[in-house]
Amino acid sequence: PFSVYRVFGIESRFGFSRMTPGLFVADLVRQTLLGALLGVPLVTLVLWLMQRMGALWWAYVWAAWMGFNLLVLLVYPTFIAPLFNKFTRLDDPALAGRIEALLARCGFRSSGLYVMDGSRRSSHGNAYFTGFGAAKRIVLFDTLIERLAPAEIEAVLAHELGHYRRRHVWKRVALLALTSLALLWVLGRLAGEPWFYEGLHVSTHSMAMALLLFVLVVPAFTFFLQPLSSLYSRRHEFEADAFAAAHASTADLVKALVKLYKDNATTLTPDPLHSAYYDSHPPAAARIGRLQTEGGPS
Repeated sequence: PFSVYRVFGIESRFGFSRMTPGLFVADLVRQTLLGALLGVPLVTLVLWLMQRMGALWWAYVWAAWMGFNLLVLLVYPTFIAPLFNKFTRLDDPALAGRIEALLARCGFRSSGLYVMDGSRRSSHGNAYFTGFGAAKRIVLFDTLIERLAPAEIEAVLAHELGHYRRRHVWKRVALLALTSLALLWVLGRLAGEPWFYEGLHVSTHSMAMALLLFVLVVPAFTFFLQPLSSLYSRRHEFEADAFAAAHASTADLVKALVKLYKDNATTLTPDPLHSAYYDSHPPAAARIGRLQTEGGPS
């Protein structure tokens, strides 16, 4: 219900949503089937490990969980993403040449430059790197190409490349590994404690019930860590901006950010407390102000 309201209510009200009811239902069916295809075997494996691996079951579950995440990172670009969007090779020689020159300056090798049909669902624009190893690829939303000049697209890609060069993805994978290991260790301590079940008014004591209860109650305790997560993410955004300023035009990056903030109707003056607690990206004024202060290629 919340997704329906967001897509056909809020997003449509401000002219962003291009989603049709048929496409929304098709996406929902695909997401459900994919979730079952990936999730059911994973949960089955986790429950089997919890039952069979003795007191250290949480370590085996952690290894399985991290292996699953790395597998998804590997197969997402070529097997999962194409289930929802169409990807075509970038056919603009001038823009492709500009991007290839940027990649050469940064020492980055990609398996290809692709354009995604993001306009089927939304007018929002974006660009991203996905995959790792030989499967790395650069993806541009078609809406981004429509809105930004080639130099501005280059600057945006330089920002995304900054995330890769500063190893932000792997740092977040490492953070996921540490936090999931800590949480599973806690679950390993709680699963055998009667008070854990009784405190939640549950009479059934089992590994499956312990896992279910833990998943339900963890958000109430990890909620207080949200500001730290947001701060960590904003720090990465500043680092990526600095990388972009060093390898592309600062002025073009500022122009691109202004266009994107405007086109996406992003709040330019968010409440400071709310922003510090929830926002994964710095406010527009903070990002642009730092870019203009630190400077870079013009």
